[in-house]
This record gives sequence, structure tokens and C-alpha cells, in this order.
Amino acid sequence: MNPHHLQTLLAILDEGSFEGAAGALGISPSAVSQRVKAMEKEAGRVLVRRTTPVGVTEAGEILVQSARRMSLLQAETDAQLRGRLGRVPLAVAVNADSLATWFRPVLAAAAHWGEAALRLRLEDEAHTQILLRRGDVLGAVTRDATPVSGCEVIELGRMRYLAVATAELRSRYSTVEGVDWARLPALRFGPNDVLQDADLDGRLAPEVRRRRRVSHVPSSEAFVEAARVGLGWALLPEAQASPLLETGELVRLDDRVLEVPLHWQRWRLESVLLDQLTDAVVTASAVLDRPR
Repeated sequence: MNPHHLQTLLAILDEGSFEGAAGALGISPSAVSQRVKAMEKEAGRVLVRRTTPVGVTEAGEILVQSARRMSLLQAETDAQLRGRLGRVPLAVAVNADSLATWFRPVLAAAAHWGEAALRLRLEDEAHTQILLRRGDVLGAVTRDATPVSGCEVIELGRMRYLAVATAELRSRYSTVEGVDWARLPALRFGPNDVLQDADLDGRLAPEVRRRRRVSHVPSSEAFVEAARVGLGWALLPEAQASPLLETGELVRLDDRVLEVPLHWQRWRLESVLLDQLTDAVVTASAVLDRPR
């Protein structure tokens, strides 16, 4: 497969459109289209889904994985020849809670890797494996300990989540039996928020009708703020909840602690930069609860 064609395929996927890819590559949209047609003719099947944003087919995913590997290895080879790192793209999938808490030192570490570029993809930790499997990212923070084909797994630790709300909200939605979970307003990060979707498991019988309002707040910092001002109750990472619990701005709704296991999955690829990234992730994860 023509290396320029593979580079074009990555650009289309990263930029989300033929026009965006053309701008990133410094060629015309028609040239991008011609390269895609040439790739599809050579492969004998459709590789790119003409959607918004642009996606790839299963056959396209195979080429994307190969293209990512080639891109990283080429960048590192150029770095060795020139004595410096070029614009090495490190695509990583991470969930919002991790990025807002323990993952941040990884950003500081990456700042010292020459001109290496981090391309972070925000996704729920239950869905990051999809990005790995498609070849969209080189590494991912995920709940799943089962490695994606071609990847290796490192256990990181557990994130602890607490059920919290304002004291006023808890008081308003409580009965003599305790918290009225069926009516207590709740928060969601987004449509793929598996963690919050399971917030009532063990707290409310399945047959009880839920009559609560649910607000969606797709930002980790704004999500915490929404809980702080009483828009709804939420499962917050202990690291984010603790300061607000100490000041009394939030209170715990029960004594349960939800522990979410996290793993680092990365491509099984000989790469100095990918090794550095892995070391940084593992080091940063030291603040998580370790398996007992």
C-alpha cells in the first residue's frame, strides 16, 4: 500500500473530513478523494465511510492500525537520524475523570519529550477499547483487563467513587426511610456514561418507578460544579469529592464506595516513545488504590 495513501487515510480519520485532511496535508480535497479511491481500488473494497465525521469500515480499520504503527516508527526513525524528535503523534484514549485527576502528570512528562504531540481522545473507560481495536489510538485507559489483539495490558489500580449531593438537595429528597432515590435529581456526563447509568444499582429496587430529572454535563470540571450547586447528585471520584466534603459544600448520600478497576492497554510495538508514555502513565497511576 502506498505510504502517502496510508498517511491520507490517517489524516481523514483524525480530521474527520476530506476537507480537513486536505488542509492538514497541504493538498486539495480532490487529491484526497483520488487517493482514497486508489486505496479502495487496490484493496478491492470500501475503506472509508462517507459520514460526518468520516469513519472507516472493518477493512479500513486494518489499514489504520498498520498506518499508525508506520507513522510512529517513521517519526522515531527520523528523530534518530536528525538527533531530535519531530512531530510524533501519540494518540491516547482516556476517560474524563482520569484526565481531571491522576492522569495530569502524564501531560507534564510529555512536555519534556522533544516535540512529541499528544492527541487525547475523551471516552468512557468502558468504551476506550473500541478506539484501540479500530487503530484510532496507540494506548488507552480502560476497565477491561482482556487485551485487544496486538496489545498488552498493565493493571493500574482502582478509582474510588462516592455518592454525593448538597445537604439541601439531600434534605429535600429524603423521607423517614432515607434518600428518595427515585426522585432525587441526578447528573450524567454524557450518553455513554456507563458509571452513572448504574448509580441506582443496589440503591433502588428495579421495579420502583423512577421519577427523577437527569441533567447531562459533558465536562469533568463543570460536572463537579453542577453537583456543588445542587443541580443533581452524582458519583464523583474521591479525589474531586473530598475537598468539597471537607468544606461541607457536599455531603455523602450513603456509605457505599464504588471502585472502578483501570488498566493501561497499549500496542505491542517496539517504540521508545510509546515506552516513555507507558512509564509516565504507570507512574501517575501510583495515586490510585492498588489491588489488594
